[in-house]
Amino acid sequence: MKKNYLDIIDPIHDFIRVYDYELPIIESSIFQRLRRIRQLSGAHLTYPSAQHTRFEHSLGVMHIASQAGFVLNEKGYLNSDDVQVLRLSALLHDIGHGPFSHLFEEIIQEKKISHEDYGKKIILQSDIGDILSKTGFDKKLVAKIAFGESKFQYLNEIVSGVLSADMMDYLLRDGYFTGAEHAKVDHKRITQSFDIHKKKLALERSALYSFESMMHSRYQMFKAVYFHKTVRAAEVMLLEALRLSDDEFGFSNFNLDEFVNLTDEYVLSSLISSKSSKLKRAREFAIDYQNRKLLKCVYERILTSPNNLKNNRVNEIRDEISKKSKVSETEIFVDSSVTPSIPLAPSKNESKSIVLVTNENGKSKAQEMPISEIPVVSAISGFMNILRVYTHQKNRKKVEIAAKSILGELK
Repeated sequence: MKKNYLDIIDPIHDFIRVYDYELPIIESSIFQRLRRIRQLSGAHLTYPSAQHTRFEHSLGVMHIASQAGFVLNEKGYLNSDDVQVLRLSALLHDIGHGPFSHLFEEIIQEKKISHEDYGKKIILQSDIGDILSKTGFDKKLVAKIAFGESKFQYLNEIVSGVLSADMMDYLLRDGYFTGAEHAKVDHKRITQSFDIHKKKLALERSALYSFESMMHSRYQMFKAVYFHKTVRAAEVMLLEALRLSDDEFGFSNFNLDEFVNLTDEYVLSSLISSKSSKLKRAREFAIDYQNRKLLKCVYERILTSPNNLKNNRVNEIRDEISKKSKVSETEIFVDSSVTPSIPLAPSKNESKSIVLVTNENGKSKAQEMPISEIPVVSAISGFMNILRVYTHQKNRKKVEIAAKSILGELK
């Protein structure tokens, strides 16, 4: 009998099964583009093995979402068609990411666009949408679940949120490829313990320790990897290069045909090979990034505010440091890195509770527990907010003295 699937070898999940109805999507040029977008943008300049991409992460998210789907199927909540749609939504949840992943997001956010907007457009208006329709799937439903907008809240939550397949895969994958020892996630224990209560994804109480461990792992990964000062130095340089060249190249143009050509190397090579005099500084940043001549962090402070510093405040701080240090403001970079300690819900609102289910004497009892009452999780809840000042090596001492003088009392 002919197999209707193939198994892909993966260092995180051993084997990822891909079914024949998914292969045309994975083999499409738009999906293959994800092979050329690194998961952690500039982190490989600090963690040399962090070369993994959005491509294998997307396969991994589909795999974990599928495990969750099969568990809920066995418990009578989902049918096999639901599981297929869930797999496709998980597979396509990152299809709208631009070059350098979340860095590109920082650029397009300034124009009130997100990678979800690009993702919806790709699913609904490109070859991928045509493939979905030809194979009998509702592309609108796939897009809604992929980006947390469907009426089936529990399906949205499997793809993104505090119990998401997305987070479980990226923590495991990023931990493996960076070599960081912080990412401990018992994803099988968590998915095996999934339940549904009042249309929300729930977790059996017996798996609460695994949930706490995952939240702690995420917190540690942000501190050790995602917000690492040298990782962020590389990203600040890329951001500056992208901002300086956006008018020339139109990287953040909401044009689908142009967008699907954008990859890490395409953007980097476009910058480096450009002869435009307008792009001299952008080109210098790109070359220095490529050669790992990174900016130096001269000031760092943990802030208590849950918000990024507004652009005008960042500009004020840069101007003040520039005047005091007598170093040009174009040589000073103020970076405010912020993330909620607990992942946002699919609705993009703060996650405030988790539904826990207890099975006793054959009866199921559900309780919505505030995250503030889960000891390990409440200890880290809030926001991680790190303010840093960067400059080139030659200005290091002057800018450091000025930054400490001006920002010493900042809260």
